[in-house]
Amino acid sequence: MERAQFMHLLRLSEQASAENPGAYRRSVGAFAALGYVWVLGCVVAALALLGFVGWQLLRGGGLRGYYVWPVLAAGALLLASLRALWLRLDAPDGEVLRREDAPALFDLIERVRAKVQGPPVHQVRLDGDFNASIVQLPRWGGLGGSVNHLTVGLPLLMALDARRLGAVLAHEYGHLRGGHGRFAAWIYRSRLAWARLHEGLRADPGPAGWATNAFLGWYVPRFSARTFALARQDEYEADLASAQVAGRTAAGAALVEIAVKSAWLNAEFWPAHFRAAATAPTPVGPYGAMRRLLAQAPPTAFAQQALRSALKTLPAVDDTHPGLRDRLEALQAPASLPEAWSTQPAMALLADRRRWVEKFDHHWCRDHATVWKRRHAYLARVQQRLQQLKGGAGSASAAQWCEMGGLLLRLDPTGRGPEALACFERALTQSPGLALALRGSAATLPADAPQRLARLTELHEASPGDRWWAAQQAVALLEPQLAAGTTDLPTLQAWRQRLKAAEQAEQAAWQELTESPFASGAAAHDLNEFELGELRADLAAYPHVAQAWLVRKSIPAFPWRRAYLLVLSLPDLGDEDRFALCRELEHTLDLPGTVLVAWREQADALDDVVRRIARSPTYPEPA
Repeated sequence: MERAQFMHLLRLSEQASAENPGAYRRSVGAFAALGYVWVLGCVVAALALLGFVGWQLLRGGGLRGYYVWPVLAAGALLLASLRALWLRLDAPDGEVLRREDAPALFDLIERVRAKVQGPPVHQVRLDGDFNASIVQLPRWGGLGGSVNHLTVGLPLLMALDARRLGAVLAHEYGHLRGGHGRFAAWIYRSRLAWARLHEGLRADPGPAGWATNAFLGWYVPRFSARTFALARQDEYEADLASAQVAGRTAAGAALVEIAVKSAWLNAEFWPAHFRAAATAPTPVGPYGAMRRLLAQAPPTAFAQQALRSALKTLPAVDDTHPGLRDRLEALQAPASLPEAWSTQPAMALLADRRRWVEKFDHHWCRDHATVWKRRHAYLARVQQRLQQLKGGAGSASAAQWCEMGGLLLRLDPTGRGPEALACFERALTQSPGLALALRGSAATLPADAPQRLARLTELHEASPGDRWWAAQQAVALLEPQLAAGTTDLPTLQAWRQRLKAAEQAEQAAWQELTESPFASGAAAHDLNEFELGELRADLAAYPHVAQAWLVRKSIPAFPWRRAYLLVLSLPDLGDEDRFALCRELEHTLDLPGTVLVAWREQADALDDVVRRIARSPTYPEPA
């Protein structure tokens, strides 16, 4: 199904749910039943085929060689049908908690269950994620009731007090309570089961697998689109359950605290933790430090910015979770920072807190050993390159001073920020108006430095390729200043207009890059040896990449924009997995410009790029 058609069906489901919720649920139930009707029809057809063969044998027709074909077809059809009916889903990951491990937590869960009037939780698990979830899994393939698994993340216990944790648990219980909860859980399991069956039958060459997969190819995307509004409405109803237990203010405060502290973990804690790889060749467990830091109130400036960002962020068009602003409005809770942060973390609900921290530290170190070693090797290469450049600092060019500043920021953007800023300022002394130096200086200056906005203004005027970044940074800088009364609205509005124009230019540049022929404007790449080494190290983390060729792409309408085309050889993957990997690399590769990633067999023109322009593979490194 084309994405436009999928989005159209998704919007129709939202409209139907808003106009008549009862009729919408009935239509979803009927469409869900259609899948099982197909499966049961296949069972009947398979049994009829086997019955026909048996009848022929019983009436004395004798065993004939061609009977093997209908028997095989019936067996394959029956097997495919039973795979759909006998649903087996794995239990969630995590350490199983017993009552003696956390008696206070089990008491809290029971109090929440009683208030919500939800079903019992059969198993409680603890994992290392900043999250909580509840999953209802069927017994015996869906033919014997269900088992409810509640998973609570250790970082969540570190970040919230018991009351706000109770609000989160009530939200999870809200997914299961009453008839609506059971119906939504059945729809969720059905959606997951059909998607897994569809994926599992893709490689089935038999006619039965082909027939079932053809039906699922039509049915699965339509089922997902039709049930979208149900899944999103279920989130709002779960929030109401949270408010019923903890009150609207506490439920809203829990949502805000989770949003802010989640942003802090991603933006501050994890980057700082992985910087320890510069001196530690083996992994360092994160949860001890995380426990201490999450119990503290986040810095006010960071919290305010994180909340503004979360309130402005819209969910993806096909994401069933509503945005934070919509959830707070539905709860009638204030869209502001909590009056008080959690000061008595729910970690106290665990009987032996130190044991769990040590256990999850051990698991984390084991699971992240390869990533940590790569990070250690990467930071060692950065440090080596920095020392090389410092050795020739007496005659360093402006570009080399910028490179030194960038390397310092990679090693430690906080601790070595002043040293990096001095490098960028030295580059500007040698080459006033150099875009790379202006951007580095603006990025490194403290947010409250008066000259930061001046640097962004200079960068916006000097470098069309950096206008989007400069405008984005300026808007983020000015919005809190406007709230504090230290800037005026016309200044902010002017930068917002610049940001809007820059976004349009960025979209046009990306459109030209992706829609132009692959070989158009392609030339040899311009990466230096250090940048090439980093690219090769990044690609080495993807074992399916056998070879890669890199070329530079020029965009006629945006000649200042550095852009690249990376062509991959992915012999072990199918086209769907190749597509997914290429999109992932476009977001994760650290190149000095936009990168478009394609696989060699994607288009004939890519062979020309490989043979005529790139010539030799960029990865692996030539012997």
